[in-house]
Amino acid sequence: MNKIFALAGVVIKELYRRKDFYVLFILTALLTFAAGSANFFHDAKIVRYLKDICLLLIWVSALLVAILTAARQIPAEREARTIFPLLAKPVSRAQLIVGKFLGCWLATGLALFVFYLFFAVITGSREQIWPVGVYLEAAWMQWVMLAIVIGMVLLGSIYFAAPSSTTTIAFIVVVGILFVGSHLNTIALQQGEPVQSILAFLYFTIPHLEWYDLRDFVVYDMGMAPVGAVALATLYAAAWTGIFLLLTWLGFRRKNLTT
Repeated sequence: MNKIFALAGVVIKELYRRKDFYVLFILTALLTFAAGSANFFHDAKIVRYLKDICLLLIWVSALLVAILTAARQIPAEREARTIFPLLAKPVSRAQLIVGKFLGCWLATGLALFVFYLFFAVITGSREQIWPVGVYLEAAWMQWVMLAIVIGMVLLGSIYFAAPSSTTTIAFIVVVGILFVGSHLNTIALQQGEPVQSILAFLYFTIPHLEWYDLRDFVVYDMGMAPVGAVALATLYAAAWTGIFLLLTWLGFRRKNLTT
């Protein structure tokens, strides 16, 4: 476990040494300004609209941080040839993958914490409402969703030629699932065979990332989501993350690192 945590620590330090760290703070400042501007309006609908924009930016920013960070981990080690002394320490390939995943997930979690902290402080100071439980649930659900995304990106980084390819394909897949995933079953019922069977198969086999979007609970003051549902969603995310990490390890252990 010490080796895994050491690898995770390197990933976290790497994230905040790169430009991602500064971009994070610039985006946080923009989010703060957007939320703070709500005090110029007295219409509740406009306030909700601004909050929705802020939360959407948080989702997009966190996704970008997670995908960009995970996509470059293993390819960067191979390109710099630092992967050979790592595996000679000895660090097993499984430990390397888990350490990289944990580092990416924790680094993304820290970024997410900063976003939600600023969002909560600004909106709370303007509205005089502090639904801490709702914010914690929304942040937690987004964070466990990002675990699935990071696992998926690590898997892609084993097979795609460059981090840019992995980043582009992963972002398209994630956005596609978020916008279309929940509608695939409905679309399938309106199609003929074999399209209907293919779409139904996709609906039941893809990770449903859209289940983790609790923005409406925050924007419309709907209160906390049922704890049981959050727990089941967490187990679902853990299962998918485990599947992606297992597939990453199976592919990585057969990978010739010299080519």
